[in-house]
Amino acid sequence: MSELEVPITDVENFIYCLEVVADIENEETTEVLTILEDIALHQNITSIYKACDTIEGLEESLSYLLYDDHNFKGYEIIYLVLPGEANNLLINGYYYSIEEIAELFEGKMNGKVIHFANKKILDLTDEESQYFLDVTGARAISGYGHPSEKMTSAFTIDRVFFSLFYENDDLKEVVERMFYKHYQLCKLLDFRLYY
Repeated sequence: MSELEVPITDVENFIYCLEVVADIENEETTEVLTILEDIALHQNITSIYKACDTIEGLEESLSYLLYDDHNFKGYEIIYLVLPGEANNLLINGYYYSIEEIAELFEGKMNGKVIHFANKKILDLTDEESQYFLDVTGARAISGYGHPSEKMTSAFTIDRVFFSLFYENDDLKEVVERMFYKHYQLCKLLDFRLYY
């Protein structure tokens, strides 16, 4: 595969990343955390990273973001690295529907872009995506139609999406540029945006 062309932003930008891990006690650095560190160094996009292994941990991390982090307004992208299928998330052996996650985020994501890594399929009907956007207040939800155990979107196309978004927050133009510059990868992972 050829080298990805990743734009570098001029001003510091922020991503809030929540990753579900098997065991929070295991302090091993995940691939996603390594990639986020690289994005901070090379693309000027800073991230706050939180790992969780239960739905309560996810809720706690979200509360931290909302009530304790004074830079919350600076985070335009909420990056969720969660396993699951279609419209369910798998956390600690339990499945949670996208509707349950929307209710967990109820009214707390005003103007944010919720982006799912390709650890799970994001395949929403118009009704499901509208429900998620209405309940959370999010500006958009994005992700992929094809999960891949071998190729993480964090290493490839997610970093392009983040940079393009911070360059130009017109989501339609961002998606057009992604498909123009990285058509094969966008098609392979089946990039999707609901807004």
